[in-house]
Amino acid sequence: MTFTQVLLESLESLNSNKLRSGLTILGIVIGVAAVIAMLAVGKGAQDTITGSISGIGTNVVFVFSGNQQVDIRNPRPLTLQDTDALMDPFTAPSIKAVAPILQSNLEVTGGGEKTNTQITGVTPSYTDVRSTVVTEGEFITNDQMLGHASVALIGPETADKLFGRRQGLVGETIRIAGQPFRITGVLESKGGGSMGSQDDRVLIPFSTAQTRLIRRNNPNRVDLIFVQAVNADEVNNASNQTAQILRTRHRTEIGKDDFTVFSQQDFLQTASTITGVLTIFLGGIAAISLLVGGIGIMNIMLVSVAERTREIGLRKALGARRRDILVQFLTESSLLSFIGGIIGILFGWLIAFAVGKVAAATGNAFTPSVGISAILLATIFSTAVGLFFGIYPANRAAGLEPVEALRYE
Repeated sequence: MTFTQVLLESLESLNSNKLRSGLTILGIVIGVAAVIAMLAVGKGAQDTITGSISGIGTNVVFVFSGNQQVDIRNPRPLTLQDTDALMDPFTAPSIKAVAPILQSNLEVTGGGEKTNTQITGVTPSYTDVRSTVVTEGEFITNDQMLGHASVALIGPETADKLFGRRQGLVGETIRIAGQPFRITGVLESKGGGSMGSQDDRVLIPFSTAQTRLIRRNNPNRVDLIFVQAVNADEVNNASNQTAQILRTRHRTEIGKDDFTVFSQQDFLQTASTITGVLTIFLGGIAAISLLVGGIGIMNIMLVSVAERTREIGLRKALGARRRDILVQFLTESSLLSFIGGIIGILFGWLIAFAVGKVAAATGNAFTPSVGISAILLATIFSTAVGLFFGIYPANRAAGLEPVEALRYE
């Protein structure tokens, strides 16, 4: 028998039991759709998270106080003197700019409303290191730093909470922990990030935060230092130079640092690993329903073998070979899974599309992504399921003796 003949006979056989075939295909549809949707959600989450981290800034290295990998009592805090040392071009030629920050959550009032948000004390270099864009007004200047000015840049989400708008806010007054500050700029929207929401925050001069709002036991202490490498190729060198300078200043041994240095690539790699594991986990759970659909195929094919026993006996009596019967039933089981796989891919894409629309409607920047690899994986896997679960029924049909099959009632 030619492949075309086998295919036509298989379609005719499946068509003769439309309801049964349709219910069997439905099991595969649900399984494939679940796999496609879960992989799309996982890929979308990965793209969103890595995109947020990438938006933090170009060639950025993060320096934190403390080291979770080493048990160190009373680690030395990061200070402004550490920041100055990192700016030395002779000991750190790969470092372009350094931005120390102080941060704390404080109550902010304005426009008759109040909210608790992150207050961050920054220097003028912050705008370049963190790729900060101001939609209106201007960023903090050196004169404002030196004068401990009561000025602030407000994030778009904070502006919505306090004033209900994002334009025309320059010159307005807000109060931070009861102290008045004049708005000199509105920040561009960046969405969520690894450091929390980049839109719900207020930036003020570092000197003002240091002396009036965010006081520490050590007046020169900083919470975090952002270091910008001269270019992408120098990020690793900048990280190593940062660690060496701080190690020398803090008098710590290699492997016992009381600080942590992370590059942007480290964050991306960690986030990709976590979301990759999550995607595999979701896909694995969804694949269980595909296996259940495969068991349904085996069940229906066994029923088909029992119903068509006399037909099988007649075909073998007329000269059909064992291989012909085997191919016939394998083709039928594969068709069931293949058709279910194609429909399941479409349904999976629709589910992913619906999830993206729901996320957009709730204000979350999240777009599920259906990749070619996920489609190929689902198609190949669904067809393999049909073949695997169709082997036993097909082999059973091919092994029937013609005489016994013809006598079957």
